Amino acid sequence: MSDELEEVGPIDYLVVEFPGNRMTGEGFPLLVDLVDRGLIRILDLMFVRKEDDGSVTGMEIADLTGDGNRDLAVFEGASSGLLGQDDLEEAATALKPGSSAGILIYENLWAAPFATALRRAGARLVASDRIPVAAVIGALDAAEAAH
Repeated sequence: MSDELEEVGPIDYLVVEFPGNRMTGEGFPLLVDLVDRGLIRILDLMFVRKEDDGSVTGMEIADLTGDGNRDLAVFEGASSGLLGQDDLEEAATALKPGSSAGILIYENLWAAPFATALRRAGARLVASDRIPVAAVIGALDAAEAAH
């Protein structure tokens, strides 16, 4: 198993809130495209709903296809076992009551060769984070205004 893990790219997660439980499915074809192009590998994809009373319930993929407009069958079985009930409840703490969310754990396949080379050279990741898009835009606008 350690040899197999040595070839793995960085693994990230996302929790995407859909206020008022309004999930259009617009992003799903783009997610499939990322998988098809070999950029990411979906390890887990789960959905939760936070009721108005604060209770949290898991949702199956089949629960999301009731309108007939979304073909989410491609995501069926996207479960590595990394996500547990405690993770769903923790993710739901970020949600507003009356909202639902998708929780996605994915491997960055595009970065696997780079990450593997670094690990083989004895390097180790000591920090990682994301810069919010709004912060990048603000910094670029400020830099442009200064010139």
